[in-house]
Amino acid sequence: MSVWICATCGVEHTVNTGTCAICADERQWVPATGQHWTTLAGLYDTGTRAELTALEPDLFGIQSTPAVGIGQQAKLLCTPQGNVLWDPIGFVDDEIAGRVLAAGPVRAIVASHPHMFGVQVEWSRALGGAPVLVAEADLGWLARPDPVIQPWAGEVCLARGVTLAQVGGHFPGSAVLHWQAGAEGRGVLLSGDTVYANPDRGSVSFMRSFPNRLPLSGSVAERLAGALEAFDFDRLYGSFDNVIQADARAIVRRSADRHAAWARGDFDHLT
Repeated sequence: MSVWICATCGVEHTVNTGTCAICADERQWVPATGQHWTTLAGLYDTGTRAELTALEPDLFGIQSTPAVGIGQQAKLLCTPQGNVLWDPIGFVDDEIAGRVLAAGPVRAIVASHPHMFGVQVEWSRALGGAPVLVAEADLGWLARPDPVIQPWAGEVCLARGVTLAQVGGHFPGSAVLHWQAGAEGRGVLLSGDTVYANPDRGSVSFMRSFPNRLPLSGSVAERLAGALEAFDFDRLYGSFDNVIQADARAIVRRSADRHAAWARGDFDHLT
């Protein structure tokens, strides 16, 4: 079966409907030149390949060259109970699937939110039918339903010390993945775009739309920070190669307080 991939966001579609609903939403964008589509075969034939890179012990990044769609960096988290593929990219071939499987069986594939669905069902096929977890609140954004899709909500323990948590914000189903053993036991948060690690490496952002610069409210930023205080983490990895190496839990709280203060008008005298 041909699978269409939106060239702008990299999300797979069963049917070419003419417009990608994810990109037509206010959180994304359709190019001025209009909707464009591609396929895995087309990407492969034009030289797209993917690489697996070690980020820290038991955590790897996966990126394609050239980037497909949004160009996220998927994360492969390895545990003794099986591995988790987080924020799958919009490309997969036998070579990269083989490298992922060489690290151990994949027990779950999960995206932080619909922009990161990538070719998640194709990844499942390539990885032996691993279940694809999609937040119940975001099921309406699925453009390729499949029996491997498993709805979830709230919190799910994916392996010992690995917790998937729905905190909302960017999307109602926006999620984070907490890895207790990461960062030499200090804890790691895979945050996707739920909270975005900023270029200054000392703050995060809380946004409804990143490309269209549409912020979440101050109260939602505070709510997200409060929800994340349930987890101990020192390091935070975003959707790309953006990382907060240390003190990430405190940075999330300080960033939420700053966001809320600006939204309230506390600093209007500076504008």
